Amino acid sequence: MPIILPITLVSAGAAAILNFWLMVRIGMVRREAKIALGDGGHPPLVARMRAQANFIESAPIVLVLSGLVELARPGSPWLLGVMGIYMLGRVAHGVGMDGKQPSRLRMIGALTTILALLGLAVWAISIAADA
Repeated sequence: MPIILPITLVSAGAAAILNFWLMVRIGMVRREAKIALGDGGHPPLVARMRAQANFIESAPIVLVLSGLVELARPGSPWLLGVMGIYMLGRVAHGVGMDGKQPSRLRMIGALTTILALLGLAVWAISIAADA
C-alpha cells in the first residue's frame, strides 16, 4: 500500500519531535528555577515558552499547506526542501531564543518560517489558479 502524503507525514513527525524537544527545554528551566506554573517573571522561562508558542502558532498552517500542496503536486523535491528548511529554521529559532539579546539563529528561524509560510501560501494559490 503506497504511503499517502509522505513528505507531509515525515514533516508532521518531525514537528511532533520538535515540539517535544521545545517542551523538554521548558521543563528544564522550570525545574532549575523551581517554577511549577506560569512563567514566574523568569526571562529564560518566558523565552523558552515563547519559542514553543511561536512554533505552535505556525506549524499547523504550514503542515496543512504542505499536505494540500502535496496532494496537488505529489513527489515534489521543492516541497521536501521547503519543509526541511522550515524544520531546521524552527530549531534555530528555539536555540536562538535562549540569549538575552536577539541572536542570528533567532532571526534565521523567524525568516525561514516567514518564507516557508508565504512560499507555501503562494504555491497553494497558484495551484488553485491553474486548475
